[in-house]
Amino acid sequence: MTAPAVVSALTVDVEDYFQVQALADTVPRAAWEDMPRRVEKNTERLLAAFDRAGVHATFFVLGWVAERHPALIRRIVAGGHELASHGHGHERVDRLGPAGFRADIRRTRRRLEDTGGVAVVGYRAPTFSLNAATPWAFAILAEEGHRYSSSVYPVQHDLYGTPGAPRFPYRPDAGLLWEIPMTTLRTLGRNLPCSGGGWFRVLPYPAFRLALRRFHQAHAAPGVFYTHPWEIDPGQPRLAVRNRLSRFRHYVNLSRTAGRLERLLEDFAWDRMDRVFAGVLGEDGGNPASRRQFTTSAAAGGRTPASASAGRPADAASGGPGHTGR
Repeated sequence: MTAPAVVSALTVDVEDYFQVQALADTVPRAAWEDMPRRVEKNTERLLAAFDRAGVHATFFVLGWVAERHPALIRRIVAGGHELASHGHGHERVDRLGPAGFRADIRRTRRRLEDTGGVAVVGYRAPTFSLNAATPWAFAILAEEGHRYSSSVYPVQHDLYGTPGAPRFPYRPDAGLLWEIPMTTLRTLGRNLPCSGGGWFRVLPYPAFRLALRRFHQAHAAPGVFYTHPWEIDPGQPRLAVRNRLSRFRHYVNLSRTAGRLERLLEDFAWDRMDRVFAGVLGEDGGNPASRRQFTTSAAAGGRTPASASAGRPADAASGGPGHTGR
């Protein structure tokens, strides 16, 4: 009998093309309001692709986007997808400090919940900026009502990465919050990024597919894939990015991403973070801060997650190669 397919988590970081960290020196925050916004249209394209494939995803949304596109938030929820937080204005956690971080996630969670009408329990840090410099952030997330974070990337990179972090779900400092790290493939003593983003655009699709299959074969555990709405938009404005590496990271293969994504949706089984990792999230000790009551018309459908495989013990890792993305 053929073993059932491992169901992995499909995620989208909902931010616009001018808000990414790699372009922070090109488009200052003060100029955001003057930039033509494309996030709603591009997110709608992703929603349509997921609907065609019959899959659901987790959308980590900026509060900044939710304030300006409330109808988009409601469409995400109505489609049966999980609504989660990406912080308010894509500011790195390690630059906010504890008080600023608490204010940021509190503001964002309230905005998303009030707009979407559902509880928001998931969080992803902008630029994967939960790292060795922010050990205080996990407790604050739990205190503010979050049950999980997917913010640690166990790779080495010039903009982010925590190479020595566990590679599988774990509770930082044995607290209430679960950290669900981005997926990596352990090869020759190094962690290779296997979660999407820039590498999904840089590598030939068969190479990325092989890496994710090897991860599933090695661990029988779900992975985490992420993309951004701007990554399927080759028609976005071409900004005058002085840094050649940043320019390459942002614009490489934008015209191919949508097609690759459709192949990925067919080649693997996908669902929302909260369902894929239901096995570990059910062990959160009943975090009372995450138990606000809401009503929603969102459908509860989706593929059955391989939750039993999500509770693997933490696996420490060492450094990995450079990674394009964000």
